[in-house]
Amino acid sequence: MTRIRTYLSFILSLIIVGFLIFLFFYMKYQFTAVRSEVTEDVMVEKITSMGKLELVKYSMKDVLEKKQIHTILPDERVLFVAVGEVTACIDLTKVARKDIIQDATQKTVTVVLPQPEICYAKLDHQRSKVYDVSGVILPSTTQAMVEDIYKLAEKRLLDNAQQMDITGKARQNAQVIFKPLLEGVSGKTVILKFK
Repeated sequence: MTRIRTYLSFILSLIIVGFLIFLFFYMKYQFTAVRSEVTEDVMVEKITSMGKLELVKYSMKDVLEKKQIHTILPDERVLFVAVGEVTACIDLTKVARKDIIQDATQKTVTVVLPQPEICYAKLDHQRSKVYDVSGVILPSTTQAMVEDIYKLAEKRLLDNAQQMDITGKARQNAQVIFKPLLEGVSGKTVILKFK
């Protein structure tokens, strides 16, 4: 009889220990499990008609280093590789009827276009990378330096494209790309001029 009691108490103890182990892992999973919930409310703020003819896109890569030099503390430095693109275009919505001049005797059409402009300059956040941050003591300083280098990189992309005369290249491409299109549609010789 004592053997049966010992055997039953042993089985009961195993069941209780098994249940406690199960309960431990279940609770551990419940406390460490993370669920993500995303709610979304999309509202259209503005609809804009597009009339910009993109004529040239510069894909660029730039290596930037920014230092903040201190007298006592170590210098803070961030090294960043920026990859992005800058696009120049002509806004065709600015072409008015008076900007299209037909000469019936010579079978020519003169189109006066607005000056090319930079449509957008954007940084490719997937391919741009912060390669090194050194000398930074506080995490908030690191975040501020990284945000500053991103802003600086976007500005440098735009500045570099302007130095490389992206709008001049857009003017040339208008003659190469847009002029033959207009000539094909009109059946006349087209002369492109810029305001």
